[in-house]
Amino acid sequence: QVQLVESGGGLVQAGGSLRLSCAASGRTFSSYNMGWFRQAPGKEREFVAAASWSRSNTYYSDSMKGRFTISRDNAKNTVYLQMNSLKPEDTAVYYCAAVLGGSHYYIPSESYEYKYWGQGTQVTVSS
Repeated sequence: QVQLVESGGGLVQAGGSLRLSCAASGRTFSSYNMGWFRQAPGKEREFVAAASWSRSNTYYSDSMKGRFTISRDNAKNTVYLQMNSLKPEDTAVYYCAAVLGGSHYYIPSESYEYKYWGQGTQVTVSS
């Protein structure tokens, strides 16, 4: 069982930055693929970024690539999402997710592929 707790959300002006954190319980954090998803009001949950359990690989949604950076600190059981150049359309609840790693070469990007989820943290970008 893995428990995930997100933090770092808030209100920011367009063009600003935020760093989200997701702290995970358990001793095998390094064995998990970690992902960030978001859900805006009235919209489906969408993939943002993921970090693989091995080889330090990362994967991004095309719309977030270049503005968002995912990273993980296995010693702290924490995954981060650095968000720069924020836009009003980035307003959403951001969720951290985890699934036990498998292939060294595949990073899951669909919500159904993840087993554990945090409660979410609200990010609001004002224009």
